[in-house]
Amino acid sequence: MQAIKTAVSLDKSIFDQAEALAQTLKVSRSKLYSLALQDFFEHQKNRELLAQINAVYDDEPDTNEKQLQSKLHRQHRRMVGGEW
Repeated sequence: MQAIKTAVSLDKSIFDQAEALAQTLKVSRSKLYSLALQDFFEHQKNRELLAQINAVYDDEPDTNEKQLQSKLHRQHRRMVGGEW
C-alpha cells in the first residue's frame, strides 16, 4: 500500500486525546488516524445501507393495495366466521 503524507488541522483537545490514545494503543499517530478514518468509512457505509433498507420498508400501501387488503380481510372473516 502506498502511503501519502498529508497535513490536517485539529483542535488542540482532539490532538491531545489522539496522542494519548495512540500511546495507549501503542500505535503511531498516522496509524491511529488511518484506523479512525477506516472506522468512519465503515460507519458511513452502514448508515447508507440502513437508509436504503428503511426506504424499502417505509413504502406505504397504495390505494389498490389497501382495497385488496380490505377485500381479503372481509373474505377471511366470512370463511372463518364462527369457528373461533
